[in-house]
Amino acid sequence: MNTGNWGRWGPDDEVGALNLVDPAAVLGGLALATQGRVLSLAQPIGPLAGVPPHRRAPQRFMDRDAGDYAAGARSPDGFRFAEDTVVFGTHSGTHLDALAHAWSGDELYNGHAATGTRSTRGAQRCGADKLVPVLTRGVLVDLVAARGGPLEPSVPVGVDDLERAYSGSGVEARAGDAVLLRTGWWERHAGAPEYFDLEPGLDAGAADWLAERDVALVGADNYAVEVAPSAPGSTFPVHLTLMHRHGVPLLENLDLRALGQALAEAGRSTFLLVVAPLPLAGSTGGPVNPVAVL
Repeated sequence: MNTGNWGRWGPDDEVGALNLVDPAAVLGGLALATQGRVLSLAQPIGPLAGVPPHRRAPQRFMDRDAGDYAAGARSPDGFRFAEDTVVFGTHSGTHLDALAHAWSGDELYNGHAATGTRSTRGAQRCGADKLVPVLTRGVLVDLVAARGGPLEPSVPVGVDDLERAYSGSGVEARAGDAVLLRTGWWERHAGAPEYFDLEPGLDAGAADWLAERDVALVGADNYAVEVAPSAPGSTFPVHLTLMHRHGVPLLENLDLRALGQALAEAGRSTFLLVVAPLPLAGSTGGPVNPVAVL
């Protein structure tokens, strides 16, 4: 098996390709913030969030509201307050997959034993608490703009698509980049059952192309980044190439419409990307609000 980045940062490494976001990558990303324009790339966490039928939809419970008589009665000036408890799956809505999320055989990324990932105790290695904050150059591969509209179901995005996008924008791949793929799938199917079926996305060759160029993070505006269904004889090959073999976390369920429009107006395809994962100990992923700064 091609083990990609296994051992590259030592036998105990659990950070993976995010190690590539070094000081040079951070400063290169910061240099792209020239307009002071800030855009959220997240879907809303609520009824329209990217939640497949087999997962629990987000739930919110107001533990105490402004009508709580006891709270008001205890306060001489009538002060009241409200609190909530929110329950949602870590792989629903906009989220970042930790390296414990997908593997092959008995080993996680970097050869860590998969036996340490169990529902009774969580992910002992490569969990979401090992994901580090990301501040780097983002590159938008805007296939909606390139093709004049959202991609059709099950359309693969291959090496030719990536090369055309980079060549057309005059951008050269750079170690530590975060590459985001705009397919238009969320724009077309937001909140609909179709969103979780037959999505367009990266094929296995495109995953190899990105890994060879030392990308640190890959994301998309669809459910799982890669094209569905998987090619015959394979199961989530992009996950296995990027996450398992190269330690590249996947940023899923993005909303890239506003970013695509803003970059088109500015005549550019690169931006500063900021992602601050929640350090959820033992989790295989977690919700994030990725921020683009132009």
